[in-house]
Amino acid sequence: MTRTLAHDGYPMSEASIQVSLRELDGARVADVTIDNSRRLNSLNGALMEQFVARFAELSADESLRAVVLTGAGGKAFVGGADIDEMAGLDAGGARRFITRVHNCCAAVRDCPVPVIARIAGHVYGAGLELAASCDLRVATEGSRFGMPEVRLGIPSVVEAAVLPSLVGWGRTRQMLYLGDTFDAAQALAWGMVEEVASDAQIDAVLDRWLESLLACGPQSIRLQKKLIRRWEDLPLRDAVAAGIDTFAQAYETDEPAEMMRRFRQEHRARKTGHG
Repeated sequence: MTRTLAHDGYPMSEASIQVSLRELDGARVADVTIDNSRRLNSLNGALMEQFVARFAELSADESLRAVVLTGAGGKAFVGGADIDEMAGLDAGGARRFITRVHNCCAAVRDCPVPVIARIAGHVYGAGLELAASCDLRVATEGSRFGMPEVRLGIPSVVEAAVLPSLVGWGRTRQMLYLGDTFDAAQALAWGMVEEVASDAQIDAVLDRWLESLLACGPQSIRLQKKLIRRWEDLPLRDAVAAGIDTFAQAYETDEPAEMMRRFRQEHRARKTGHG
């Protein structure tokens, strides 16, 4: 059973980042909702500042086990960055604006627990970069994806650099050069999302993923995410060495001994027919 522990956010009538904390099987999970539904949850400067601040608060919560990130209204995850705001930028303002986009993506990537993107509807530009920054992604069948920046006279930048690791260089070039949109089936085939579900079943997928995550060791999951982030920036030899250090670090707590003891007990019980 899920029990709401707290709700932190701005008035629902304004564009805001809504954060709800819930208890799921005794573990704390955060639901983060980008709420600018009247503008397809597009990201303006103020909203991006809120986003980074909310994720900083969540990242400091040592009891947190997972985050689910979504957009309000059901029509968009994030429809992109705010074009009205971008249209009035000069070079200095452009640097500040795109740095805010990067800071949002970095807040997700640096969050110490897995962040799952719940995608429904449009996910374009900065929204696709934000989704790519998440650890796992599930989308509804009607979702539409794209990186249309070149059609607005600007290149795709910042966390668009993550895309080759998801879809490969060829698909990345196709997305960034052509600016075309594509559907959820293509996103799944390309590796942009891990699963596609109907509107009615998307939360069942989330529940299944959360159940699996919460069955794992809290410390081991945090160590695993931190290590994966390091792997992204390291050559193979250094990545392997970092893994050795992380494996040893896991034994600085009693989590491995406790979870292995429990596993062996359950295995013996199943083997003797007492489980």
